[in-house]
Amino acid sequence: MLRTLIRVRQCAAVALTVLLLLPAHANEAKPLKLTALDYIEIEQLSSRYAFAIETCTNRGYDYADLYTDDGSFAVSQAWGSPGKVYAQGRDALARVDGGTADGCRDPKTMLGYGITHLIVDLVITPTAAGATGKSILVALGVGGNPTTIERQGGYEDVYVKTRNGWRIRSRVHVFPNMAESVQFGHRADTPATPSGAAARGASQPQR
Repeated sequence: MLRTLIRVRQCAAVALTVLLLLPAHANEAKPLKLTALDYIEIEQLSSRYAFAIETCTNRGYDYADLYTDDGSFAVSQAWGSPGKVYAQGRDALARVDGGTADGCRDPKTMLGYGITHLIVDLVITPTAAGATGKSILVALGVGGNPTTIERQGGYEDVYVKTRNGWRIRSRVHVFPNMAESVQFGHRADTPATPSGAAARGASQPQR
């Protein structure tokens, strides 16, 4: 009995030593293993986003429902920065898309009217809680000219898988070159800041 107790204590001591010698990152949560379908569904979020932000269907809720219930949209002038949150929650996000209680605002009063969003080069990285994404935004029809093309930064996203499928938890529109923008910078008739752009006849920033 005594020998058994001694062996148990020795085994416990060895196990404790092994744990103490493990590198700090060994206890960190491992990224999820995403399937091919997961990647496709996340990519579809960006494709659906581009259509929804330009059309304001279902009073803006088709756009809002691409996010989680507590999802947020922000604007930043630097990659890796959380920026300023302009909308959080389903109702606020619907308003970003122009939604109103009665339908949708006149699209000509919306910031970015006439722009076609091309969201390209999406890189999806699995995380322990879901995934992150980074993409480039190319805008067509900038400044009301259908032939004008401008790179307007890109997006940094956080995605989570819900009971309704993959959704955007947060999207940050990163626009480092806003000061040079044909539509929003010094060559336009509005200050080169998200708040200045929002003041140009619309209640939300460039999306």
